[in-house]
Amino acid sequence: MSKKNTTTQGLQFSRYYTNDTQPVYDQFQYDYRTSIIRNPNGEVIFELKNVEVPSHWSQIATDILAQKYFRKAGVPQEDGSLGRETSIKQVAHRMADCWRQWGEKYNYFATSQDAQVFYDELVYTILNQSCAPNSPQWFNTGLYSSYGITGKAQGHYYVNPTTGALEKSKMPTNDLNLMPALF
Repeated sequence: MSKKNTTTQGLQFSRYYTNDTQPVYDQFQYDYRTSIIRNPNGEVIFELKNVEVPSHWSQIATDILAQKYFRKAGVPQEDGSLGRETSIKQVAHRMADCWRQWGEKYNYFATSQDAQVFYDELVYTILNQSCAPNSPQWFNTGLYSSYGITGKAQGHYYVNPTTGALEKSKMPTNDLNLMPALF
């Protein structure tokens, strides 16, 4: 009796934390908080009001997000102006959607449904603080795909998915040309 090769192309994902009937962002309750940095004499040197985070987040987690990881300029606002990120929903979407787009571009997913499950589960783990991307991911990932923000190459390297060669990053036309170590 011969064995059948039953391998499929692409990664398949099952839902663990999320479901098809409720958007991932609706699985959490949110608070609007203020993040403040004061110097030793009590003078306020940074303040951001209305920082949207899940209710279960600590104030320290809120402060790190607001003070370090929010994009501070170039983010399209509802009124058509440019400003900053103010919600973890923006940051979680920016990163997870970019990773999903990279996966779709390089055919990592078996189906578009697998890509959606990948996105939803990643967003959930970010909002729930079950995963913690490293700082360069929080700072940079998805700036082009979400907001059209570009910038000069910063001396990073990546593995070219087509050639398998280690290459130095060049100034991208968009962040779909860069692959993180994650993939």
